[in-house]
This record gives sequence, C-alpha cells and structure tokens, in this order.
Amino acid sequence: MTASTTFSVALFNEMATAQLMADLALLVGSGDVITLSGDLGAGKTAAARAMIRYLADNEALEVPSPTFTLVQGYELPPYPVLHADLYRVEDEAELEEIGLSPLPDATLVLVEWPERAPSALPLDRIDIALTHRPALGSTARAADITGYGRAAATVARLKALREFLERSGYMGATRRRMNGDASTRSYGRLIRDDEIVILMNFPQRPDGAAIYNGKSYSAAVHLAENVKPFVAIDEGLRAQGLSAPVIHHSDLDHGFLITEDFGNEGVIEGDPPHPIAERYEVATDALAALHGRALPEILPLSGHGDYAIPVFDTEALLIEIGLMPEWYLPDRDAPLSEERRAEFFAMWRELLEKPLAAPKTWVLRDYHSPNLIWLADRTGISRLGVIDFQDTVLGPQSYDVVSLLQDARIDVPESLELTLLSRYIKARRAGDAGFDPAGFAELYAVMSAQRNTRLLGTFARLNRRDGKPHYLRHQPRIWTYLQRSLAHPSLAHMRDWYLANVPPPKG
Repeated sequence: MTASTTFSVALFNEMATAQLMADLALLVGSGDVITLSGDLGAGKTAAARAMIRYLADNEALEVPSPTFTLVQGYELPPYPVLHADLYRVEDEAELEEIGLSPLPDATLVLVEWPERAPSALPLDRIDIALTHRPALGSTARAADITGYGRAAATVARLKALREFLERSGYMGATRRRMNGDASTRSYGRLIRDDEIVILMNFPQRPDGAAIYNGKSYSAAVHLAENVKPFVAIDEGLRAQGLSAPVIHHSDLDHGFLITEDFGNEGVIEGDPPHPIAERYEVATDALAALHGRALPEILPLSGHGDYAIPVFDTEALLIEIGLMPEWYLPDRDAPLSEERRAEFFAMWRELLEKPLAAPKTWVLRDYHSPNLIWLADRTGISRLGVIDFQDTVLGPQSYDVVSLLQDARIDVPESLELTLLSRYIKARRAGDAGFDPAGFAELYAVMSAQRNTRLLGTFARLNRRDGKPHYLRHQPRIWTYLQRSLAHPSLAHMRDWYLANVPPPKG
C-alpha cells in the first residue's frame, strides 16, 4: 500500500485559498503532480488559478477554466505548468491525445477531476479534496490535503510550515513569490500591514547520491544540507559589523526562517547588466575588513549547541574541480583517459598546496552579484547586504575576492577587476604591513582557476542532471576568466595541459 499523509484546512474565503496554494507552491516543483477533487463549484479551478498566479507573480494573470480546452499550458518563471480538467474525458486513452499520457517531464501538473482517469495518475502525487462548508460561510470550503508516496513528506512539510506561520503571526499575510537559485531552497515575501519579510524554505536534503567516498556531493565539499549553518553564519557576520538579514522567527528542525527583507536594489545595473563601480568598491572593502580580523572557527547556535565551520580541505577542492572531467568534458566530446585524469588531479593537488597553507578566513563561497543587496540608508561596509552564506568554510582569503571580481553571471571588465584587486591589496597592507601583494596575486590566480574549472562542470551538471539549460550561457564568460588566471606564471604547466585537453565551451 502506498504511504500517505493527510491534514485538513478550513478555507473561509478566496484569500485563504490563495495563501494555502502559495504555501504549497513554496514546497513543490517541476515534475510534481497535484490533483484537485470535489463537486461542481467546490473551488478546484479557483485553487489552481491561485497557484498559477502565485508562480507567475501576477495577480491579474488570466487563468481560464480548462473545461473545454482540457489542457492549458503556462510558461512561468520557475518552470512550465499544465492545468488540466478531465471532466469531459470518457476514456483514459484520450489523455495521450491531449499530452497527458505520459505526463510531461520538468513540468508542474495540476489536474481537476482526477477520478475520471485514476490509473493515469502517478503513485507520487498530492490530492486536494475540496468540499463546501456552508455552516462556516457562503464562500467557505474545507481542503483535505493528502500526499501519496514520496509526496507524503511534502504534505507533512506543508503542515509544519503552516503551523510555523501560525506561531509566528504571519498566517494571514499576503504571499508574493521570489526567484530562487540553483539550490533546493525557495523563498517568498510575506506582507503584513506595512511590514515585508522573507520566508525561507530550506529543506534537509543532500545534493546527489553518496558517490564521493560514501558521501553526497554536498557533504563531500561541505555545502550546507540544512538551515543551521545559515543561522550560525548570519549571526556571526552581523557580529562582525556586516549586514546579514536579522532572523525574526525560526524553526530549525524543519528548516523555516522568517527574516529581514533587504529589498531588491543590487550592485549591478543596465542591460546587459554590469557592475556599479562604487558598490563593488564597498563589497571589496567589506572583504578586506573581514579578512583582516581573527575570526572564530566555532559559532554559537542558540538552543542547538555550537556550529563548527568546516575546513575547505584538499579533498573537497579536488572533488569540486572534478566536476569538469565528470560533466563538462563529456559534453564537449573530450573525455579524459585514465592517464590524463591522473595527471589532472596530480597537478591540482600540487597547485593547491600554497593556498591551503596560507592564512584561513571565512569563505562565504557565493559572494557575487545575485547575493549582494545595496542598502543605501546604511553607512560604510554595512551598506552591503549579504544574503547567501550558508556554505561558508574556513579557507583561502583569495576565494571570495575571486567570486566577486570574476562574477560568474555578469561580465566584470578586466580593468575593473584589476582596479578592485589593487584596492583590496592596499586595504590589507594598510592593516597589516606584512601582507604580501605578490603572494596574494598568485593565490588569487590559483583559486580563480579552481573556481572557474569547477563552474564549467557545475553549469554542465545543472543542464544535464537538473534540466536547467540557462546556466550554459555563462560558460563562455567562465572560460574567459579561466584564461585570465591561467596566464599567471605559476600556472604555466596547468595552462599548457588545459590547452591540450580542455576545449572551450560552445558559443
């Protein structure tokens, strides 16, 4: 028998329906199936419409009932959505004609009247059974939400989320969708009177199977697999005078946070986007200030003991760069022989000796434009809001400088990169007369080569494994950055090897 989980919600009006569907939208994704059952007029189409409008972030989006078209498709920002109505289906064989047998991949599917084709539905699905509740009001409904198979965990999580919102006083807030990132996290804005906060959904989940010495990729390279590192580092950054979001409410066991909203003003502008030099200067100054301090390696985690920041060790760095031969080179029809593969890792193991022997600091890892918010009403380095740091490790000071000055998602002109690198070095020398500019420049080149090698593989994996082809457009930029770093004299042998074995990306 398929496992299932059920809980019930009273929906007194359309707003309550919209809130429920927004909460569910935070937890589901492409490939999931949601069925909507109930009598005529029970509110199935209204529920589907609410979810589609939330995902579109457009309350006015036209979402007609698909009673006559049977299937209506939407290309929405996070992923495609299909909204189907099977009321007029008389034979399950008709589903193939309308594109529902088999169900499409990488698409969220909403199905009204699922009882018309029960055998066509997947074992893993969520059903929302809607019934009238006239005793509670003319528009009141009850929703019995059941998760079957793997979706049972999603429904249990939905129940926990709504309990968290109730405890925090935000159940009645208006929900607004926010864009996510390449991770399993998702975000939404909660609007209550004049207050706007961020709801973070951070499920406990490893990234990939346990194929790296018995560990998942995320565990092997020290990526956060739950929300606790985010909370610890958040408090640590604010203690150092940097702007990280204040956490108003938390449920660390389930991975839900309600945090301060920094808004949307970033550090880039234009189309195509380019850096705003003044804001990049502040971001550079913030790193110089942080790296000039003795930082704790263990941070308190209120009510949950202490959090020890993991060390960015040799094996983690090698596994990261291993994504290039694992994912990028096969895509370019250039797989490595066993001999060449051994050469690759031997060269990298030797090259990483210097940066790993250098003084360590907090490496935030994703210190680049998508995760930096400009806070014009603050002063000094606190004008730079940082929102993504849960993967922080103890590692080379040059790593985050590379992340910022060789932004994977926008072009940073080489002239600006060099100007800001000089600014960073000048600030470090002002605080430490023993700071070695030439030595740092070498470490910058090594970590640039490491990071950009990893990103070529990461973006290939996001395309092929995760169905996110839009990341491929960044590969030519990554290649340009990689060529800059390989030009450093200390990387001459590595440059020759790449020239012989690593073709450039398409486009």
